[in-house]
Amino acid sequence: MPELPEVETTRRGLAPLVEGRRIAAVTVRQPQLRWLIPDSVRTLENERVLAIQRRAKWLIWRLETGCLLWHLGMSGSFRGWLDAPGPGAHDHVDVHIAGGHLIRYTDPRRFGALLWTRDDPLTHPRLAGLGPEPFDPQFNGEYLWRLARGRRAPVKAFLMDGRVVVGVGNIYACEALFEAGIHPARAAGRISRARYQALAEAVVRILGQAIEVGGTSLRDFTVGDGTPGYFGQSLQVYGRAGQPCPCGRQTIRRVVIGQRSTFYCARCQR
Repeated sequence: MPELPEVETTRRGLAPLVEGRRIAAVTVRQPQLRWLIPDSVRTLENERVLAIQRRAKWLIWRLETGCLLWHLGMSGSFRGWLDAPGPGAHDHVDVHIAGGHLIRYTDPRRFGALLWTRDDPLTHPRLAGLGPEPFDPQFNGEYLWRLARGRRAPVKAFLMDGRVVVGVGNIYACEALFEAGIHPARAAGRISRARYQALAEAVVRILGQAIEVGGTSLRDFTVGDGTPGYFGQSLQVYGRAGQPCPCGRQTIRRVVIGQRSTFYCARCQR
C-alpha cells in the first residue's frame, strides 16, 4: 500500500506537470472505486489547477471552484504521458491537461478514491479529525507521551493510528520502532518521554529519507514516471523475518499486531 513517502513522491512528480495549467477534459472509465466517483468530476473543463497538496495519504488538487481529493488506496498510481498508449483494464481515470500531459490514474484493486468538494478540503469528512503531519513542529516526543497516557494498546498500533499522527504506515512504523529500540508490542502507555522523543525523531528521519529516494517499491507502487522507489533497499527489519538483524546477534522475528505483519529484533527492541 502506498504510504506517506510514496504519496509525497507522487505529489512532487505531478506538480510540475499540472500546476498552473487548465484541465481540457476528464475521462472516467470506471466510476466505482472505493466510493463512487461523483458526476461533477467529468465537468471540470477549463478549470485551472492552482496547486497539488498532500494531507496524510490524500492528494488535494486545488482548482478554481473546488478541490479533487485523490487517495491511492492499496495499488493506485499516477503516470504522466505526452503520447499516451491506449488505456488498459485498470486505467480508470484520465485527466487531460490543456497543451500538455495526460495524467492517468491506474488502480488494479480499486480501493483508491476520487472525490470532489467545493468546501475547505481539510473539513471534508475523510480528512477532518486526522492527527498532525509527522513533519509538523507539534509532532514530538512530548506530544506522543501525553497522548499515550493510560493506553494499553501496542505502541505500533498507537503509532499507526491516523488520529495520533498521519502517514506512518506499517513499513515505516516497523522501521522507526527498530531505530528507536522500542518493542512494537509494548503498551503505548508504558513508554517514557525520552523513548518517545527518540521514536518521533526516528519517524521524521526515516520518512524524510524515504521521500528523498522516492518511497518504497513494494508490488504495485511506482513513482510518476513509472520507475520504482528505492527506500526498500534500506529496510532494516521490514520483510526480513528469519534474516540476520543488523546487530549481528539475532534474527529478525515476525508477529502480527493489529492484523498487520510486524518485524522486530528481540535483542535490539524492548
